[in-house]
Amino acid sequence: MRKITDLQGTFELNNGVQMPYFGLGVYLSKDGNEVINAVKDALDHGYRHIDTAAIYNNEQGVGAGIRESNVDRKDIFLVSKVWNTDQGYDSTLKAFEASLERLGTDYLDLYLIHWPKGEISKETWKAMERLYAEKRVRAIGISNFMKHHIEDLLTTAEIVPMVNQMEFHPYLVQQDLVEFCHKKGIQYEAWSPLMQGNVFDLDVMKQLAAKYGKTIAQLVLRWDLQKGVVTIPKSSKKERIISNADLFDFEISQEDMNLLDGLDRGQRFGPDPDNFDF
Repeated sequence: MRKITDLQGTFELNNGVQMPYFGLGVYLSKDGNEVINAVKDALDHGYRHIDTAAIYNNEQGVGAGIRESNVDRKDIFLVSKVWNTDQGYDSTLKAFEASLERLGTDYLDLYLIHWPKGEISKETWKAMERLYAEKRVRAIGISNFMKHHIEDLLTTAEIVPMVNQMEFHPYLVQQDLVEFCHKKGIQYEAWSPLMQGNVFDLDVMKQLAAKYGKTIAQLVLRWDLQKGVVTIPKSSKKERIISNADLFDFEISQEDMNLLDGLDRGQRFGPDPDNFDF
């Protein structure tokens, strides 16, 4: 198990960049005050990793939240993603510039291909390799790529992705994919770690949370970190943002880690990377 220390602790990516292993996701956070306040609240509480995407339509608010916080841009790990309709070489470069403009920054810490789109994603990746070479972005990666998508990308890639952001929670562990990414030096990252809220209904979660004197969310997020998986729970409520980060005063036993792993049933709450139409 990699060392889990505090809210600003990091995992090292395959290019040496330190990525905070805990962050704020802003999917479905409305642009304007909602996302501005969420970002400010998170940064003011000690978060240093903010994850957005072009398709979330809230990059402007994220940028405003960063500027209105008391934290320097250089101390924040800022992530965005290129959307499917912008994939391709030239269009990815344009989409990147548009994201920077909306965010009000001149670089990203991590830029991801949001979904695998076959051959065109290879062109997208070439554009991202260029952005990386030009030091416009500190790390590049992928999202929602299964093993065969990664293998296909690697047939033409010059740079191995640094991160793969996947739906990941107790009902969708995909341990073989986690291990494949680990062997390739690709950092695994969880989206939807709380199963879009469904995790709160599980009796086993209620029992374990009671055992550790923690909330169900804290238990699941700690499980992510102990598995070496970066996690970015989404919330726009200040109390939840603070509570979600209260993970560093307990450790889940190996027995209970195995119990949580054993809940895996291959069940998705989001789209299937092998069968989506957007």
